[in-house]
Amino acid sequence: MPTQTPTPLTGKTVLITGAARRIGATIARTLHAAGADVLLHYRHSQDQAAALARELSAAREGSVRTVQANLLDVTQLPALITAAVEAFGRLDVLVNNASTFYPTPVGEITSAQWDDLIGTNVRAPLFLSQAAAPALRQSAGLILNLVDIHGARPLKRYPVYCTAKAALAMLTHALARELAPHIRVNGIAPGPVMWPEDEPDPAMKEKIIAQTLLQRQGTPEDVARAALFFASEAPYVTGQILAVDGGRSVGW
Repeated sequence: MPTQTPTPLTGKTVLITGAARRIGATIARTLHAAGADVLLHYRHSQDQAAALARELSAAREGSVRTVQANLLDVTQLPALITAAVEAFGRLDVLVNNASTFYPTPVGEITSAQWDDLIGTNVRAPLFLSQAAAPALRQSAGLILNLVDIHGARPLKRYPVYCTAKAALAMLTHALARELAPHIRVNGIAPGPVMWPEDEPDPAMKEKIIAQTLLQRQGTPEDVARAALFFASEAPYVTGQILAVDGGRSVGW
């Protein structure tokens, strides 16, 4: 007799920023498979967001919506929360996944780069969390921030990005205090689970993988499973950041 896939998130609504591609899309698939209705945020990736929405809707009609917004414009952020509540009647989980990542070597850093990296990685999660708080308080919900192991251990040539992720880690802890006891706030710090689209050379990849205790690259599914754990299996966990990095954060 076939076994049914557990659906612990049935009746729950999840908003995921940067959900059209890469890790965000994998988190969306995983939480949707667990029963959640999902609102997929995108900025430029309209075609990918629409394709993902069609894919998920084919599995469960009426369970997916998409919304476009520039997260650097904080005036647009409350509309994302409104879209989730109007579509599904509630909001249970906010996943702050959207991010920008590129090198900013000292001597070449511009104020525009600072505004972009800090804006997407810290300011947007803060103001979106603030906008989501009333709805999440009603559902005893969860904010889940995608941090980075480089928020704790700096990556050469990426000082602004690392600073932004370090600030996001502190924001995770701070919001856990501010929003308790009704809203949990946690983070995931991925390691080498997906290379940037301008992939490093093979020698660099080998060096990074060699610095992980498990001696292998992870997958977006590893991150998505951690997101599912926080969303469905961790009601007494808040203010924590889980490293999903194959042990790299202690291995280098």
